[in-house]
Amino acid sequence: MHTASDQGFSDFFYAAPDGLRLHARIYGEANTDAWPVVCLPGLTRNARDFHELALFLSREAARPRKVIAFDYRGRGLSAYDPDIGHYNVGVEAGDVLAGLSALNIDEAAFVGTSRGGLIIHVLGALKPAVLKAIVINDIGPVIEIEGLCHIRSYLDRTPKPKTFAEAVDTQRRVHGAGFPALSDADWSRMVAAIYRDTEAGLLPDFDSTLVDTLAGIDFEKPLPDLWAQFDALAAVPLLAIRGANSKLLSAATLKEMQRRHSGMETITVEGQGHAPFLETGSLPSEIAGFFDRAEANQTK
Repeated sequence: MHTASDQGFSDFFYAAPDGLRLHARIYGEANTDAWPVVCLPGLTRNARDFHELALFLSREAARPRKVIAFDYRGRGLSAYDPDIGHYNVGVEAGDVLAGLSALNIDEAAFVGTSRGGLIIHVLGALKPAVLKAIVINDIGPVIEIEGLCHIRSYLDRTPKPKTFAEAVDTQRRVHGAGFPALSDADWSRMVAAIYRDTEAGLLPDFDSTLVDTLAGIDFEKPLPDLWAQFDALAAVPLLAIRGANSKLLSAATLKEMQRRHSGMETITVEGQGHAPFLETGSLPSEIAGFFDRAEANQTK
């Protein structure tokens, strides 16, 4: 089901394989002569994170593209799942494939931030032909425990600001040290993307039980790595973006990714941590240029 909007996108609702009602935003629906771009957000984030990047890719880029930004189950406008065991990257990858099938999209370029990048690794195992080019934002086959601890501790005590201004102050206080490059407008955009306005005030726009999915992780042990899944992406054009202050993706892991994927391009974003804001600086034009090069090389 499509619902049009005057903000540059339409809302698309579809059924997950288990029947749950899920949502995605579609930008530039008429742009059909280039690979579409699929945007996959982080753990508790949603399609709104990609609004500015999606507007650029669908309207301002040299080769405008259709962009689909997904809300995973339990986030944004997608329904919450009564079984928190379904909040995992395998189920979410299946949900993304169901959405693409409903939209008759067989292949696309992908942008995955954090958890979205992990889902791309899974898609490479489930349906490798769907991946034409990949941008992974501050994630790799090895997740640093320190970064995951930071995420869990923040989510465990998710702030409950009463006003928008208070929410901006809170986000800046919690994350500001890792993101000195951000402007006031950047912080405001972040807050608008992660909170929803309700009668009870501002609330984080995700199912609060998502926090419980991190409870079973043993932070004393290294997490399982995804090198085998990453190696399976060796033939897919890849751009890896890392925040210079990231605690989740180490410089050493990025270097090893480059060694294993000889054609991989990299961007390190100064003044930002996990995960860089993809609408800032030259990132939108660099992402657009990467997709254009990847598509041109494939059609030679």
